[in-house]
Amino acid sequence: MQKIESVAELNELYGQPVEASIIKVTPFLTPEYRRMIEASPFVALATVGHEGLDCSPRGDAGHVLYVEDNRTILMPDWRGNNRVDSLSNIVRDPRVALMILIPGSTSTMRLNGRAVVVIDPAMTERFDMDGKHPRSVIVITIDEVYVQCARAVIRADLWNPDKFVTAGSLPTVGQMMKTIKDGFDGETYDRDWPDRAAKTMW
Repeated sequence: MQKIESVAELNELYGQPVEASIIKVTPFLTPEYRRMIEASPFVALATVGHEGLDCSPRGDAGHVLYVEDNRTILMPDWRGNNRVDSLSNIVRDPRVALMILIPGSTSTMRLNGRAVVVIDPAMTERFDMDGKHPRSVIVITIDEVYVQCARAVIRADLWNPDKFVTAGSLPTVGQMMKTIKDGFDGETYDRDWPDRAAKTMW
């Protein structure tokens, strides 16, 4: 197996980046970048901690990220499984990276920055969903933000409904956990999940 051992070897193999891939990177939100971010209901949040890396899906009704100013992004932390992997990493290492997806758009956004976990009522109560508020808000200071080349989404044909998987063609969460843990009641888990999710969404 022939491996690349240095950045110099990579640069020789791939060549120089095109101008657009350099000038698109900014340390703040342009008006156009803000419009893109506010159109997104889903991001993947990457964090780093003592145990290693973590990447967590984050979704919300409407838009998942809220622009405070052109250097600051807010992300309410709604209910989940209480593992708090991302939050644990952030309080120990503030570095974060976001991959921002917009349904129907082949363009994505990338954002790198530093985050803190805020629990002030003045902050959490700004976000309301069915009379409920997040227990914390992730406040992200932007280091760099830029639009991502559309090739990956185009190659994947990501938003083509003809390519969507059919219901029942993949294993359920209950089936997967039953394989991992002998005796786990996967059937009950799958049967109860829709009602449980509806009651604990926010």
